Amino acid sequence: MSDLPTSGRPLWIGTRGSPLALAQAHETRARLMAAHDLPEDAFRIEVITTTGDRVQDRPLKELGGKGLFTREIELALLGGQIDLAVHSMKDMPVAQPGGLMLDCYLPREDPRDALLGSVGRIADLAEGAVVGTSSIRRRAQLLARRPDLHVVEFRGNVQTRLAKLADGVATATFLACAGLSRLGLEVGAVPLETDEMLPAVAQGAIGIERRGDDDRVAAMLAPLHDQLTGQQLAAERAFLTALDGSCQTPIAGLAEISDGTLTLRGEILALDGAAVFAGALSGPAANGAEIGQALARDLLEQAGPGFLAHQG
Repeated sequence: MSDLPTSGRPLWIGTRGSPLALAQAHETRARLMAAHDLPEDAFRIEVITTTGDRVQDRPLKELGGKGLFTREIELALLGGQIDLAVHSMKDMPVAQPGGLMLDCYLPREDPRDALLGSVGRIADLAEGAVVGTSSIRRRAQLLARRPDLHVVEFRGNVQTRLAKLADGVATATFLACAGLSRLGLEVGAVPLETDEMLPAVAQGAIGIERRGDDDRVAAMLAPLHDQLTGQQLAAERAFLTALDGSCQTPIAGLAEISDGTLTLRGEILALDGAAVFAGALSGPAANGAEIGQALARDLLEQAGPGFLAHQG
């Protein structure tokens, strides 16, 4: 059995407090226990409330850009209150605070969105139906296909959104397949193929963040890293970075790898879905970042000068 990971004291794992975030933290702990033959009491899970969790009565767009679900956790990591942080990668800003490192990704779950409601497909929704979502990407993609629908704000974790649906706030809503899988929920949601709704960049992926100078934690995390997921996210996050993506910009992207070739598909949309610019590029999986940057340039050229600036 290995020594305790940090000078005889438990390794502190920081996370948000939602059921999904806790499930992801527990998965991380279980993988660390298995990789290093350590007991459960060698780790401690610390729940940290973020701005995105605390403010539930306003749309995410009004609260600012990326970082709503990560900022307080990263401050705790920088301050030494925790030793590592577990994040849903679709919530992660592309730029990190100085002193922090993100180089460990767990194997990615199903990246697709799922539609939950009385129908199975977007095309089957009744004319003028009310659909709930807090995601401006999902809103824009939905309205691009079905401009007749009425989209309402739908904040909260998976359980909160299921309750709102049961209360009749909306006819249907979207959930991430990955979250449903990690929570073990069977709620009758229908997965949407990615050509019907391209997911958010990094959807379904868990990232583990650490301090850049913490070599011991880096060594502990190394066996957990999934190379395939890392290559996918290198392409997707480079794509997002080149677009200067934020919570205020409808952007979708998904990288898939087959026989060493990475294919990245991406979309940028007007907030109301009235314009959609999409494309795809392929190349060696090791060149994911370059592929992401090149696809972003292609879509920006399609959209024309100032397109993204007008989406805020």
